[in-house]
Formats: sequence, C-alpha cells, structure tokens
Amino acid sequence: MTQASTSRAWLAGLARAERGRLGLAVGCGLIAGLATVAQLVLLAWLVTSLLVEGRAPSTLFPAFAVLAGLMGLRALAQWGQETLGLAASLRLRRRARRELLDHLERLGPAGLTGHHSASLAQRAVDQVEALDGYVARFLPQRYLAVLLPLVILAVVAWLDWLAAVFLLLAAPLIPLFMALVGMGAERLNEEQFDAVARLSRHFIDRVRGITTLQLFGRTAAATGEVQAAADDYRRRTLRPLRLAFLSSAVLEFFAAVSIAVVAIYVGFGLLGYITYGPSDQLTLFSGLLVLLLAPEFFQPLRSLAQHYHDRASALGAAEGMVALLDETPRRSGLTPAAPHTARAVAELEAVAVSHPERGRVLGPLDLALAPGEVLAISGPSGVGKSTLLQLLAGFLDPDAGERRLAASLQVAWMDQRPLLVHGSLADNLRLSAPEADDAALHRALTAAGLGELVAGLPDGLDTRLGERGVGLSGGQAQRLALARVFLCEAQLVLLDEPTESLDAESESVVIEALMALAAEGRSLVIASHRAAPLACADRHLTLRDGRLEEVTHD
Repeated sequence: MTQASTSRAWLAGLARAERGRLGLAVGCGLIAGLATVAQLVLLAWLVTSLLVEGRAPSTLFPAFAVLAGLMGLRALAQWGQETLGLAASLRLRRRARRELLDHLERLGPAGLTGHHSASLAQRAVDQVEALDGYVARFLPQRYLAVLLPLVILAVVAWLDWLAAVFLLLAAPLIPLFMALVGMGAERLNEEQFDAVARLSRHFIDRVRGITTLQLFGRTAAATGEVQAAADDYRRRTLRPLRLAFLSSAVLEFFAAVSIAVVAIYVGFGLLGYITYGPSDQLTLFSGLLVLLLAPEFFQPLRSLAQHYHDRASALGAAEGMVALLDETPRRSGLTPAAPHTARAVAELEAVAVSHPERGRVLGPLDLALAPGEVLAISGPSGVGKSTLLQLLAGFLDPDAGERRLAASLQVAWMDQRPLLVHGSLADNLRLSAPEADDAALHRALTAAGLGELVAGLPDGLDTRLGERGVGLSGGQAQRLALARVFLCEAQLVLLDEPTESLDAESESVVIEALMALAAEGRSLVIASHRAAPLACADRHLTLRDGRLEEVTHD
C-alpha cells in the first residue's frame, strides 16, 4: 500500500467515527437545497401570477409569507450544516491529535531522537488543524454535490428535458477539471508542509544559538538565512493559492458558459425561434424556473471545487502524520516483572540491544542494582552508556533477555544538558513536582547548593530564565536540575555525564549533592568518563564491546 493510500485510509477511519454528525450535516444541506428549489418554484409562480395572470399583490400575501418561511428554513438548515460539520471536525481533530500524542509517548525519548522538536510541534498543531476544512466542509459537500444536482436535474427534466440534457452534458466538466487540479494541489501542499517544518527548525535553531551567534558576530548572516528560508516558504505558499484561484476561475467559466447556453435556449424557445423537442411548450413559468435552477444546479459542484483545496491540504498533512504513526516504538509499554533478588531496585539478565543503523550495541549483559547504591558506568564515547541508561529508564525494551524493575519504581533522568524552559525558577522546579509549595522548593534548592544564590536574587523564585536556562551558568543549571530530582520521589536516578563541561569547583558541588541523594536511600547510576564522579561510586563498571566489566581501584 502506498503512502497516499495509507493516508486516505487513516483519514477515512477517523471520519467513520463522526459519520453520525456528518450524516446530519448532509441532511441539513439537503434540506437547505430542497428549500431553495421550493423557493425558486414559488418565485417563478409569483412572477407568472403578477405578470401573466395579472393578479393583485394583496391576493398573493400567503405565497409571500411561505416564501419568507422558506428563506428562514434555508438559513436555519445552512446554519445546522455548518455547526454539525464544525463539531465533527473539532472531535476528529481532537482524536487525531490524541492519537499522535499517544504515539509520541509510546516512541519515548529514544524513539524521538531523530526528530526535531519544531517538526513534531508542526505535526501536532498545523497539520492536525489542516484537517478542519476537509471534515467540516468537503466531506458533507461531497455527498451534496451528487444529491442536489440530481434533484434539480429531475425538476428541470420535468419542465423541459432538452434543458436538462444541456445541464447533464456540462456537469462532468467541473469534476474532471477538479480532479486534475487536485492531483497537483496535493503535491504542492505536501511540499508546503515540509517547507513549514524546515522553516520552524531553522528559526528555532537560530533562536537557541543566538548567544553563540552574537559572540562570533554572525547575527546578520543568521538573519539573512532566516529571511531566505521565509521567502522560500512564501513562494511555496503562493503556489497552491495560485493554483486554487486559477482552478476557481476555470470552473466559474465552465459554469457560466453552461448557464448561458441554457439561457439562450430558453430565450429563443420562448421567442419561437427553436421548434425542436419540447421548446415550443415553454411558458414564462417553466422557462423562468429553468433559468433560476440552472445556477443552483452548478452551485453544489462549485462549492465542492472550492473545498477541494481543503482535501488536498488534508491529504498532504495526513502523509506527514501517517509517516510518524508508522514508526515502530522501541518499547512495549508493558509493566516489567519484579526483580528476583530481594530488595533489588533493577535487574538486567542477558539483555541485548541493537540499533538498525549500528547493529548490536549492548549485550548480552547482566546487572543488579541495590537500593542506595551508587553505580558508575564508564567507557569511550559511542560504546553504549546512554543506551544502557535508556534501557534502565524504560525508554526502550531489550531485543533479548529480561529487564526487571521494582514495583511502582519511579525514575528520574538528568544529563549534561538539562531541560530548562523559558519561565521562572519556580516554573522549572515544578516540572517534576507541580504541587510543591515554595518551602519545598527552597529546601530542594538548598540541598542542591543553590539556596544562597536564590536568596540573594531580588525576585527569588520568580526570577525569570531564558530558553535552555539562559541566565544561569553551566554549574548552576546542573544544580537546578538536581533540585528537581530532590523534589521528586524517584528511587532510581539516572545521570548521563552530569558534570560534563563543569569546572572543578562546580563539579565538586554537584557531586556533593549527588551523594546527598544517595544518603536518602536513592539508587544512582552515573554514566561518565570523568574521574571525580567515578571515584565517588560504590561500584565502577566499564562498557567494552557491549559488555560490563568490573573496575577495581587500588
């Protein structure tokens, strides 16, 4: 199955869950169409009564009242169609976004390493929102574009079968041209979504590195690169818009020519210049009604053509989302078995992990971790230290062997580049404990060695930080991340190069805080190649060729 057909099948599956509301929307649209036909029939009868029969307007008051009622019914039905379509669209987009976010959660940090955060945000926001017009307008109009023209064609055929033939001959031109345009529009929309993702990644990377760019005097060049990327996106955006306007103009031309042909036939038929078929039986009522119905015959098709761009946009967005949903998670999400050893926090037995691009990275290896133990893992870069931590954290499942964790085990993760968001110190601390009060935050900061620093700040816990901790030094950022670990109640703390890029003084403060964590009875696994973190561990293992070996210190 191709990517395009998979995307259509995914969209169809989402739409099936909303077929009740969409069916009601189609029903409201059909009522609006029937009210329009009845309104035109009544209008033609009123004109005939006034001009041909010479009836007084006062005698036609009930007919005018019915005409006003039909107009109100039509407006109410159109409102119902729009409301139901929007409700179905909202529910479908919620379901699509929930499915996407659930899949991202299943992929986990290890499965998302190859994705830029800007691309993921663009899929979860922009591409999901691109489904709105497809569900709210295109799907109901797809059925109305068949049902309403058939109703009008039947009425016109009852009045004059030759006029119905003219309409029938012109009708296929609009769907044919619409399909030709749609094939190009779908490709252009897919390229546009890719351009948005590239622009998002480009812009976020420049914003995150703005300090480095300023230090090296590259801000002007970076601004020019962002402007060039934005201009490329502008040109790509204009392509589908240009195609949509061109297709609308062509479709309007075909519809106008077809209506003109019908008008010429009715006019010459009423004047007696055409004697073929039923033309000599045309009256003011039948001729006027045919002329009034001809634009309404093409209106559902023209509306479908207008919303066909929504379909192309939705299919382009769906391809990006389906490509992400097709990625296989590296973890099952099942609860691991309990350790065999009493009081053990975690056990690995004959586990092996392989990456598609690198082959086997770990294993087979065995490991048991006791409560309160500080375990150091060393080894050269790329040997698999981070993969071992990800395995213990549950970010991925072993390809072979068994991982066993203590029941209800909570895990904390910290690496050399802790996640710090734009916001206050309190906002960053409460990422691990949303309900923590200010007293708990101060205790955690003091335990991490930041108590005096925060006490000397004018705004205290309300001090604002920039993206990725701008405003703090590297050591302060590490200690702030440690304070978050103190706030949570995780029994297993995994640290990936926690003192990388720190000076000796900052490193000693961080290590002292880590030992305070171990003194609370928490188990620590530290992956590092620096001497200080390795020296403070209860046990030191090194990774070599995917296997763990004991390191003894004299």
